[in-house]
Amino acid sequence: MPTYDFNCLNCQQRFEVTLSYSEYGTKPVTCSYCGSRNVRRRMTKVRIAKSEDSRMESMMDESALEGLEDDPKALGHMMKKMGKEMGEDIPPEFDDVVDRLEAGQSPQEIEAAMPDLGADASTGGDDDIP
Repeated sequence: MPTYDFNCLNCQQRFEVTLSYSEYGTKPVTCSYCGSRNVRRRMTKVRIAKSEDSRMESMMDESALEGLEDDPKALGHMMKKMGKEMGEDIPPEFDDVVDRLEAGQSPQEIEAAMPDLGADASTGGDDDIP
């Protein structure tokens, strides 16, 4: 059953009430603190789920991509934004790379400092190649 947020206009307390869809609007709501019926429903934030295509589209603003290869800080900022938008599990190395970019380190410097960065974990990296 859905939970609804209310504010009591008498005691100014905020409280929640669980109501079925059929009860909402027909069953009187009373403040759980003072018992008053002088209450108002509080509108809460709504989260809208986006498809992966929609998330990628919102990140791929052509103007935002210009000059990233020459600006490690901007590249790091864009990568952090992409990581948040994707909402997926990201390996810990991602945060390390983004932190280094935001500190001004170039991708080439990061690659030199983290040689195993692109290695495939399932094969153990390039060491297994004959």
